[in-house]
Amino acid sequence: ATYCEGGEFAVSFSNECEGIFDLKQYLATRKGPLLVPLQDENYVRRAFVEAGALAWPNGLELAPERIYQLADIVKRAA
Repeated sequence: ATYCEGGEFAVSFSNECEGIFDLKQYLATRKGPLLVPLQDENYVRRAFVEAGALAWPNGLELAPERIYQLADIVKRAA
């Protein structure tokens, strides 16, 4: 996962698919204390991948399966 701009991540998966995951769209329908820091783009940029999950320092992890379901798959990697 690579942070782009505006809350979007370019993501690639082990099945060779690639896509765009829109974090802002995800946050628009969810609430919770772990999600509050993600309103700050500087904090969003601190994302990292841990055991396949998109994660942040506060312990929030989004499973790769869920990101795959929500991402706009744009192509298969060459």
